[in-house]
Amino acid sequence: MPQPKDSTGTYTGIVYRKDADLKAWLAKRPREAALEPDLPIIDPHHHFWDTPARGTYFLQDLLADIGTEHKIVATVFLECQAMYRKDGPPELAPVGEIEFVNGIAAMSASGNYGPCRVAEGIIGWADLALGSRVKETLEAEIAAGGGRFRGIRYGVAWDADPVVGGHASRRVPQHAVMDKTWREGFKQLAPLGLSFESWQYHPQLPDAIDLAHSFPDTTIILNHVGGVLGVGPYRGKRSEEHAKWLANIKELAKCPNVNVKLGGVGMTSFGFDFHERDTPPGSEDLAAAWRMYIEPCIEAFGPDRCMFESNFPPDKQSGGYTELWNAFKRIASGASTSEKTALFSGTAARVYRLTKP
Repeated sequence: MPQPKDSTGTYTGIVYRKDADLKAWLAKRPREAALEPDLPIIDPHHHFWDTPARGTYFLQDLLADIGTEHKIVATVFLECQAMYRKDGPPELAPVGEIEFVNGIAAMSASGNYGPCRVAEGIIGWADLALGSRVKETLEAEIAAGGGRFRGIRYGVAWDADPVVGGHASRRVPQHAVMDKTWREGFKQLAPLGLSFESWQYHPQLPDAIDLAHSFPDTTIILNHVGGVLGVGPYRGKRSEEHAKWLANIKELAKCPNVNVKLGGVGMTSFGFDFHERDTPPGSEDLAAAWRMYIEPCIEAFGPDRCMFESNFPPDKQSGGYTELWNAFKRIASGASTSEKTALFSGTAARVYRLTKP
């Protein structure tokens, strides 16, 4: 498949199918019947956007993916640089994303679009590199969120290799979270009751460990099982890199303020080949591939600090929404009823202060 270009015409380095081709590809496999269809699910990680490189993904697109197979009762939106304000102070530009998503959440709350409470929780972005001055942005986002704003994500995914770099949506310094001014900005979160989404690649996990130790009163949510890389210089080294990843996951799990999202494994940066196949995979194939990252996280953190996530639409490159949740249910098939409740809804409800199913 050809590589997509961003709005400047530059190749992003990410190989993925665009809207029409993706729909045609997914249509090659009929949707599976949902396993355990009555199990309530809170999807704690998805996006909305409209960009030249990514295409369009709005409320109706998410609802079409959700369908009626699984019992998705609520969702959490994660920042993706969508609808920033065009005018005004640049530090307040990301407030526009909160306004945009809060509007979608209000549409969903009307009940006119089905029972799922879409974007019941909202995670935005604010420039922590501003230091303590970022408090103004955070307060503006709280106001714009209409009671739904829960925290921020500040992606620090970095790697020296240009192939890996093409998978990152922002350009940041190598050890951004270690910067003194950045940490002054980070200090503003806990007093405002806000959490932090930690998104980095797996070689950067030692920085995340240091951050968690340094701010034990701040709730941290590790995105995408720690951001495993399987492309560029990491391709063909899955066993070797898995051992390094696992050692850091076990160390991070010692920090009680850290929770982990089980998902994101469908992104092309993980190095699996599902997006290159002529026919999309079924849930058995997905479960077999993803188990090696998900099960160790559950063992290290425990179900009460783990939550399954769709990460749609990025993970859509590896298969359909129904198949993704079926894969998770296959992986968790040996869990008890209370453990499944935590993994599929309870942890997310606690961390993001959402309505319990």
